Amino acid sequence: MTDHILFHDIDEPGLNTLAVYERRGGYEMLRKALSLAPQQITDELLASNVRGRGGAGFAMGRKVSFMPAGQMDKYLVCNADESEPGTFKDRELMTKTPHTLIEGIVIAAFAAGANRSFIYIRGEYQQQADILDAALEEAYAAGYLGDNILGSGFNLSLVVHRGAGAYICGEETALLDSLEGKRGNPRLKPPFPANQGLFQGPTLINNVETLMTAPHILRIGGEEYAKIGTANSTGTKVVSVSGHVKRPGNYEIVLGTSSREIIYDLAGGPQDGREIKLWFPGGSSSPVLTKDDLDLPYDFDAMAKAGSMLGSGAIIVVDDSVSVVDVAYKTAAFYAHESCGKCSPCREGTRWTVRMLQRMKDGLATPMDLDIMASVQTRIIGNCLCVLGDAMAMPIGSMVAKFRDEFEEYIEAARQRSPYGDETPVVEPVLIQGAAA
Repeated sequence: MTDHILFHDIDEPGLNTLAVYERRGGYEMLRKALSLAPQQITDELLASNVRGRGGAGFAMGRKVSFMPAGQMDKYLVCNADESEPGTFKDRELMTKTPHTLIEGIVIAAFAAGANRSFIYIRGEYQQQADILDAALEEAYAAGYLGDNILGSGFNLSLVVHRGAGAYICGEETALLDSLEGKRGNPRLKPPFPANQGLFQGPTLINNVETLMTAPHILRIGGEEYAKIGTANSTGTKVVSVSGHVKRPGNYEIVLGTSSREIIYDLAGGPQDGREIKLWFPGGSSSPVLTKDDLDLPYDFDAMAKAGSMLGSGAIIVVDDSVSVVDVAYKTAAFYAHESCGKCSPCREGTRWTVRMLQRMKDGLATPMDLDIMASVQTRIIGNCLCVLGDAMAMPIGSMVAKFRDEFEEYIEAARQRSPYGDETPVVEPVLIQGAAA
């Protein structure tokens, strides 16, 4: 089986148009889906064991099966708010083959019994949103969307909704609030979106890449698709590789491929004379791994066993030309900026961590500060309304654990550069929204 499924002929000119997409067999799987019972499609998705490609890795078939039966408005929302640092796979997929996404949405909506659907796209993706709008217009005109799709009696509306540039809206419940016209804040769970989501109705939420696999699973067959990859990480995955590599870009790989093969063979590895110091296997929110982990298979289970996660499939490579303290500072600063501020562990913890790292850069820190900072990260993890706080605490905690010697050397060197020398001045606690920093 070829390792190119989503990327098969992805660069064919005009693939974003309906004419070229139909010539390549586009919407044939939608016709097949509409000839089946919704449960038969769900069964194929369950048999494929395809897991969500957006970060959480939850099985798509199980998500569909959670949707309640009955006559009521049900919603499907495509999460195209691709804002995780290092992730740019959905951007390419939507740019080059938007009709695959539309076909996947209609198939998934039919299986779930949804009659209204939305693509919530990142506000900065103006070009991609325009491409999707043009593709929607073609799909409506051809009868692939709207009332009585292809004479099947199935109705589905689809709207492209543009976000306003907030990372937090990539979290599914914050996305729903934003889609309803509210401020994008995470909701307390339960209830879960499958029971009470958009406009209080049952809602299926999936990532762009996940939904785009649906037509291919129907074409191949769920059981055949499950033979690709590993038992718990089936199929292919589009991986975004960035940072200190010679050939950054998107690569479609079979899950279970060696991480070294992805970073060195596909992306070219670091520049000559440089060595990999650390790498994020699943975007900036994933705990970092080191050069000693490069021979791990790239799949959900192997990454979890190594203490990290596959996440959105964004590999960020950092070589030995960069200080780990600088990496930690930029990571923490991003999440502090993007925190919605709704819950205290994230609101206070992210900003406090930035201040602690700034103390290190200013030559005011001691090794004891490392222990305090590492302890605070453990108190953030698992105590927030959503995973944004964890998204900062997990990589920061892993950097301190794996590169403590470098942190201590940096602290000492910064103290020597400081005008205070070895005598750290007494500094009054800085208050951040009422919390001691």
